[in-house]
Amino acid sequence: MILALETSCDDTCSAVVEPDGRRTLSNVVHTQTEHARYGGVVPEVASRAHLERLDGVVQRSLSEAGISLDEVSSVAVTVRPGLIGALLVGVAAAKGLAYASGLPLVPVNHLEGHVAAAYLTDLELEPPFVALIASGGHTALYSVDQNCNMLLLGETLDDAAGEALDKGARMLGLGFPGGPAISEAARGGDADRYDFPVGLKGKDKLDFSFSGLKTSLLYKLKAMDSEQLFEELPHLAAGYEAAVVEALTRKLLRAVDLQDASTVVVAGGVAANTLLRRTLEERCARTRTGLVVPPPELCTDNAAMIGAAAARSPAVPFPEYLSLNARSI
Repeated sequence: MILALETSCDDTCSAVVEPDGRRTLSNVVHTQTEHARYGGVVPEVASRAHLERLDGVVQRSLSEAGISLDEVSSVAVTVRPGLIGALLVGVAAAKGLAYASGLPLVPVNHLEGHVAAAYLTDLELEPPFVALIASGGHTALYSVDQNCNMLLLGETLDDAAGEALDKGARMLGLGFPGGPAISEAARGGDADRYDFPVGLKGKDKLDFSFSGLKTSLLYKLKAMDSEQLFEELPHLAAGYEAAVVEALTRKLLRAVDLQDASTVVVAGGVAANTLLRRTLEERCARTRTGLVVPPPELCTDNAAMIGAAAARSPAVPFPEYLSLNARSI
């Protein structure tokens, strides 16, 4: 069994995954609530919270899986990218667990983990396919080849999609995280009431941009008083959310055409967005393109996806990984 740890941001995660990376025996996620008061993740606060909770989260994941550490065959851990302090907590813990039992350690790229969540979702899925990763820290398109190698096709030139949603929610006076807050506020709203720009929509390049969208919202808000904002909030939220979804969908389907892909995978925290999932289902159905989107609990940060990626990644043998380090990028 693979014991996997994930501490790249503000979720303290541990999971037990079968060696083929297709089935999860446990998947424990402790989401840190300390950051809500700041409107965003504070790196030092995240690191301290990981230190306080990781041992308990690991023990719970082993207990829920019904195994002991003696039954673990390897330890996997996120080593990049992410908040460096948070990553170091996970890497140090993984080294200790692996070394104490003489086990190999598998270093995993967080982005490869998001893509690997699809293998836990569709047991028949095999590359090649096109993958969109959309989260608070990353928005990028990849071509995944038969050997699971990821070739970057395009990425955001400014904010990630999740970051754009967080900032939009903050401007609208909504809560954190911004994605769910905007979705809630958009209920009953008319997405066509306001004209929001879709960044780079006329370009053949597969990059994203959300800076113009944020600026558009800012200018609309400056023209309103508090009473108008209250009345127009559902429409503003609906239009803003729709613009983010259209940007992601448009570029993904353009990548499908350019790569002549038959299947797409959509992963990352923004992939839990209901409007995005519905839009992709409709448009992929029209083109008969296979679509794999993990359930919401596997879209946000979790350790099951790290275990799934580890099943397809080389392990560092005992004790060579003691010199292994984390990287923020």
